[in-house]
Amino acid sequence: MDLSPTFSRFVLHWGEMGTRWGVNRTVAQIHALLYITGRPMHAEEIADTLEVARSNVSNSLRELQSWNLVKLVHLSGDRRDHFETSTHVWELLRTVVRERQRREIAPTIAVLRELLADPAIGKEPAAAKLRIRETLELLETLTAWSDEMLKLDTETLTKVLKLGAKIKKLLGSEEGAGKARHKQDITAAHLLGP
Repeated sequence: MDLSPTFSRFVLHWGEMGTRWGVNRTVAQIHALLYITGRPMHAEEIADTLEVARSNVSNSLRELQSWNLVKLVHLSGDRRDHFETSTHVWELLRTVVRERQRREIAPTIAVLRELLADPAIGKEPAAAKLRIRETLELLETLTAWSDEMLKLDTETLTKVLKLGAKIKKLLGSEEGAGKARHKQDITAAHLLGP
């Protein structure tokens, strides 16, 4: 399959970004290709399109499957394995956040809890114990928040994410509590908008 200049630029850029996110370039490019084409593809087609080795495609597809970003599908009349990804960007975001939590955040929380529960921590400086405790609290808070956000339907999640500037503005007016508060009648309805 020959990629259009637009598709090619998207796939190449996604590969470059993947390396910055800690993902192998080919893994990111395969995911981008499946996402932008919006259809299942077999490994040979992926290898030919991206001009990469078939073995690299196989390894990359396994990695994407382990992240739950790509799934195996079968097409009627074709014995080859085909692979597809979601074409819903919010679903992909949810998957990436869940997987990053499971792979990176949860193990860190477990280690921090073990450190704080270990009697040996009593020998460490109070400031160090405080930093460990604060780090644990931060990660637990972020995890609880993201878990709640992931439960929201896409429309509500979109609205919540767009609230950032409005909330900052509201909190900014709260800081000047001693000053005249002409914005005190802001409600949740104002923040959520139409």
